[in-house]
Amino acid sequence: MTTATKPEISLVGKVALVTGGGGGIGRAAALSLAAAGADVAIIEIVPERCDEMVALIEAMGRKALAITANVMDRDAVIAAVDQTAAHFGKLDILVNNAGGVTWRPFAQLQPKNWQRHIDMNLISNLAATSAAIPHMIEAGGGSIIAVTSIEASRAAPGYAVYAACKAGINNLTRSLAVELSEHGIRANAIAPDSTRTPGMSGVFDGSADPARWPVPSPERQETIRRRIPLGRQGIAEECGDLIAFLASPLASYITGAIIPIDGGTWASGGWIRDRDGQWVLPPDIPAAG
Repeated sequence: MTTATKPEISLVGKVALVTGGGGGIGRAAALSLAAAGADVAIIEIVPERCDEMVALIEAMGRKALAITANVMDRDAVIAAVDQTAAHFGKLDILVNNAGGVTWRPFAQLQPKNWQRHIDMNLISNLAATSAAIPHMIEAGGGSIIAVTSIEASRAAPGYAVYAACKAGINNLTRSLAVELSEHGIRANAIAPDSTRTPGMSGVFDGSADPARWPVPSPERQETIRRRIPLGRQGIAEECGDLIAFLASPLASYITGAIIPIDGGTWASGGWIRDRDGQWVLPPDIPAAG
């Protein structure tokens, strides 16, 4: 009796580009892709993070390129995609990770606030994807992976424009999966919920090293424990590994998928743990029936 060898994620010979690749999920994605053998480019607004990521990727024995740019500048995004393809000779993998959000009720938002959210979360995705497709067709195929959110699939009070953008990305992902299938290009998305990243930790321009981020308060940790079935925040590296899997041959028959990576939050559908650890519907009222 023989024992089957467990397949490993291998991206040797592939070239990947990650938007917002200097921190959080983008950083984790870039490092997971490099660990699997890909050469990696990133677009990142913080120059110090660019230098750090080049050093980390090259230390893995992979080639690296870091482009300092603001993803809200669509021309800069398009130029970065073309620069990546020119630098490495091709482009196989695009990770549309860059984005951001600020809480505010919709009635308090001004048009400039809408536009900022749309440019950051949706237009940057459209620009990078549009620029990447010709390079992937020339390469004979590819993988486009978006970082969306479970907020794309539920009401998100205080985050209405952000959620609308993410819902648009979900539909774009499914549409591209169909449109680009004849070219061997797959399109998928991951949908995190609460994930420990610099932004979620209140660090926006500083270190991407989790050891230097503030520790959540006991009250915050208790809220997380009650709300998320697995009882903790996600870790960016978990998202990075899922992205590397989706980019790899192991996911060769997966396209058009929106994959929750949220500790079960979407599945719980609003149920939370009460103070005794029992699952209830807020405000601690047992379900009818």
